[in-house]
Amino acid sequence: MPKAQAVHVAVQEAPFDVAEEMERLSALSMLAGGVSLFIGQVRGGDGLISLTLEHYPGMTEKVMQALAGEAMERFDLLGCTLIHRVGRLEVGQQIVFVGACAAHRGTALSATSFLIDRLKTGAPFWKKEEYAGGSTTWVQARAEDDAAASAWDTP
Repeated sequence: MPKAQAVHVAVQEAPFDVAEEMERLSALSMLAGGVSLFIGQVRGGDGLISLTLEHYPGMTEKVMQALAGEAMERFDLLGCTLIHRVGRLEVGQQIVFVGACAAHRGTALSATSFLIDRLKTGAPFWKKEEYAGGSTTWVQARAEDDAAASAWDTP
């Protein structure tokens, strides 16, 4: 399967099926020695009841496609998947799926880390937290997320 067809990127309100996405990556090639996955979910605490994610349609997908393409080349992947949900998500619900398929496990693991670090800081998403008392607040960028993403700037 050509690399261009091995990339799956989606921004959606609907939940994703982890098993289906894992199968999509596993089926890419008989050369696959490793598939690595990261599934992010809404973390609770301090009375948080939901997270609302907004995005810039068209631009968000374009940024995610470029990120996937960079990962394919940088890590010589057999395939990768980036799915990010938008809309109102309650504590415990899945937000993001990142997967990488490679000939070797180390490459797949590194690519998954690269993809989530860069996705978290590079794609145009905005998050608003809603609390049990009815208050809301927009989530601000975190220095540690920026540091994790910039650590990938050197080859």
